[in-house]
Amino acid sequence: MSFSKAQDLIRLAQIASARRQGISLEEIAREFGVSHRTAQRMTEALEATFATVEANDGPDRKRRWRLADPQLDRLQLRNETGIEALEIAARHAAAESRLRHAKALSDLRQGLLDRLPARNAARLEADAEAVLTAMAEVTRPGPKVRINPDILDAIIEALRGPFRLRVRYGTPDAPSRILEPHGVLLGHRTYLAARDPAKSDEIRNFRIDLIHAAEPLDESFALQEGFTLADYAARSFGVWQDPDQYGEVVWRFAPEAAERAAGFSFHRDQRLELLDDGSLIVRFHAAGWLEMVWHLYQWGDKVEVLFPEPLRQMVANHRRADFSALP
Repeated sequence: MSFSKAQDLIRLAQIASARRQGISLEEIAREFGVSHRTAQRMTEALEATFATVEANDGPDRKRRWRLADPQLDRLQLRNETGIEALEIAARHAAAESRLRHAKALSDLRQGLLDRLPARNAARLEADAEAVLTAMAEVTRPGPKVRINPDILDAIIEALRGPFRLRVRYGTPDAPSRILEPHGVLLGHRTYLAARDPAKSDEIRNFRIDLIHAAEPLDESFALQEGFTLADYAARSFGVWQDPDQYGEVVWRFAPEAAERAAGFSFHRDQRLELLDDGSLIVRFHAAGWLEMVWHLYQWGDKVEVLFPEPLRQMVANHRRADFSALP
């Protein structure tokens, strides 16, 4: 048996042990990227290698293989990529002031290392550090909004309930108000999407850097029916929400910019149309014209706003022909 097949067999055994109902042929094929026949051979190798393999047919008539072996957790494969991924995620969380998430990710990373022999752990950590040292994050120029990690922790705690959140918003001496948090939007600024029931049932954005005090209350509430943060975020081009600006947006990129523009994801629900003259039409529904203008300016005179008219007017006098490169 080759080394790669041995590694796959150990990984299959770990999966079969970790999943309460076991793993089916279809799941093996998907997990390992192999054919149905190869998945069958892998289950045969599993049964031939381990004495505690159970094969049971479920209610869906699919056979699943499960391995009951409390000692299996001692079989650990090298996982440089997992160590790297956890460290990168922890660094991102720390940079966004999500300190509890950063600590949890660091603890998971350390847990992987602690389960290995010291020599192997040191080698694996060194390999991962070599990759991390060679990576650098490119950040946008300009000021970075600082977020109080205690405020963010209070918001996360409220989201778990969900519980109502008492905040002072705007200024440090602002009167307290009660919000019903629905989610957090991460962007060039970080926003809390929440409902202020004393004012309206509408969910709106609150800048987290302007929340000067936050305390989760022991009061649960019902989330807005049908609400999903992904759909809510898709109503804006960036992060800002303005219901009065929401609607169809249509841009036309010049032929010389069409290929570059086609490689951008301007919006989750965008639709692209390549015209006979080589230009590209981009359509989507969103609000936040100012954030759109900030982006469109980078394209100089290689983009034209067809709709809506107020957005077209905001861009019209700022389309320059002397930009030497496209975004």
